[in-house]
Amino acid sequence: MAVRHQVIERSPLRVWDVLADPSLFSRWVVGVSDSGPGEGTWPELDSKLVYKISLGPWTGTGRTVVRRVEPPYILELEADSGPLGTARIAIEVRPWGRAESIVVIDEHPLRGSAGTLHNVAVDGFLQVRHRSMLNRLAEVVEESGDREPEPSAP
Repeated sequence: MAVRHQVIERSPLRVWDVLADPSLFSRWVVGVSDSGPGEGTWPELDSKLVYKISLGPWTGTGRTVVRRVEPPYILELEADSGPLGTARIAIEVRPWGRAESIVVIDEHPLRGSAGTLHNVAVDGFLQVRHRSMLNRLAEVVEESGDREPEPSAP
């Protein structure tokens, strides 16, 4: 199981704005080069997002389904990579002080051959991928708007 976290200098609502925008998915998810809505209204329960996957010379398509959603704090997804099977990707957005968030990503293979082949090396790869993905998410979130002003003292 690969779990990684990062502080993002915006509130959970600002982070959620990015997670809830299917057009921004390809900007922060590593390996995705284009994304758009599939079925339903993203990120409602059972809605789907479709995307193009590019890894070196190989390209393919994928889809991700929302399996659990509690805005603006919880988004759990099942990513389908075709012949490799599916993975559970849980994203938790926790408030951190008045205007920051801690984002935790927890990913592991769920169905298919990916689950059978899962090992420590795969977790190492996921850790590297998550580091990059969380950095990219932070960049997209932090460029999306100013920090919320801190409340003034009475």
